[in-house]
Amino acid sequence: MTEKLRVDVWSDIACPWCYVGKRHLEQALAQLPGAVAVEVQWRAFELDPGAPKERDRNVTYAARIAGKYGCSEAEAEGMVRRMVDVAREDGLDFHFERVRGGNMFDAHRVLHLAHDRGVQDAVKERFLLAYMTEGALMSDADTLVRLGTEAGLDAEEVRATLASDRYAREVRADEQDAKELDITGVPFFVIDGKYAISGAQPASVILKALTLAVEARAKAKPVLFAEGAVCGPDGCM
Repeated sequence: MTEKLRVDVWSDIACPWCYVGKRHLEQALAQLPGAVAVEVQWRAFELDPGAPKERDRNVTYAARIAGKYGCSEAEAEGMVRRMVDVAREDGLDFHFERVRGGNMFDAHRVLHLAHDRGVQDAVKERFLLAYMTEGALMSDADTLVRLGTEAGLDAEEVRATLASDRYAREVRADEQDAKELDITGVPFFVIDGKYAISGAQPASVILKALTLAVEARAKAKPVLFAEGAVCGPDGCM
């Protein structure tokens, strides 16, 4: 059996472009030949590892953006409108007025649990929708249990995971890998360990990288390391 093409994606639930990037990846994967098997793994990246459990809800998303990037609030509001418009083109309904900022570490731990249970993509999708559209607080344990269960996880296992330090090491390992790869922004895609894509690029760009990876596999030949006595169609020598 041919090994699956591996796609690692570093992303954060608090990242709007990561949701757009997920849609573009899905669009690209849908255009690959059916014979190509692909495994997508969502890797942890925290945009703000030191974030509190919940940010001040009296501060608007645009105001936080303005403070972070040193621009005016009007300019930040323009950036928000652009993200909403781009997301809408991909069928996503962003509601920044509902967003409840906070720490994402526990959510990333649940995503690692979801990977082990074979439902990571479904949980990732549910978390992104909850954060970007529904205004869910992703640092709240009860919320994570509810969302994880809706996406296929066992409620008691999610609750037990959150009550422990399970998968904390795996999240930190993802973040360390990101540092070693010099990843400073997300989404960041690594295809088959060979091709890297930074940002929510169009589906056509992702498809091209996927196609190159498939072609590279097809052309790859073993490198002869040593020769000895062999048997062939014409006899042994």
